[in-house]
Amino acid sequence: MHPTDKAARVAGAVYLLLVLTAPFSLLYIPGKLIVRGNATATANNILTHETLFRLGIVGELFGSVIFILLGAALYRLLSGVNKTWAGLMFALVLVSAAVGFLNVLNNVAALNFFRGADFLAPIEKPQRDALAYLFIRLHSQGQFMNEIFWGLWLFPFGLLVYRSGFLPRFLGVWLMLACFGWLALSLIALLVPPYYDAAFRIAQPLLFAELAIMLWLLIKGAKVPTPSRAFQPAVADLVPS
Repeated sequence: MHPTDKAARVAGAVYLLLVLTAPFSLLYIPGKLIVRGNATATANNILTHETLFRLGIVGELFGSVIFILLGAALYRLLSGVNKTWAGLMFALVLVSAAVGFLNVLNNVAALNFFRGADFLAPIEKPQRDALAYLFIRLHSQGQFMNEIFWGLWLFPFGLLVYRSGFLPRFLGVWLMLACFGWLALSLIALLVPPYYDAAFRIAQPLLFAELAIMLWLLIKGAKVPTPSRAFQPAVADLVPS
């Protein structure tokens, strides 16, 4: 297997890990445990399913680690196209992962308030639940802020894919459009939150770019010339006309 093709498939495999783990902690668990606008119901759900909530915390941490590994794998694959853009892509991945790590602290703080440790005894339970729910909301806001970096890293990634010559150009364009989709969603979430859900549904076709590139890397790999094709012109030059 050609080294570039192998690097592409490794990147696709790491991307698949991220696609499989991220929805569990970012979508499934919040949807199952968090009751919007109801701190008491949210507290009851989390305390009843505390292990699930803790798995979500661990899942987010591992997701950030996998994201870093993905950035490293893509840098290895695409640095030969342009090291400056590949370095920028990897730097944005590192910033996003760092924001994700710090944002998990909000859920850890919420869990401490919900459980009511001894040092929180002076605070009444309804107040603790309200404070915990505040940290849950801060975690959500942190995700909306991180969507900026979820988008920004896709621009250099898409540009590198477009220029690579061994990956389809349409995927590069799609990834760059997905960058602006995430940026728009982040701004909508922070400026006009009631419209976020509708905007997310509209932007979904753009966001599927990451699923498309993941599948391409994993299944198709990189389109590189075979040794026989590369050798044929040299042989032809040796044959007298």
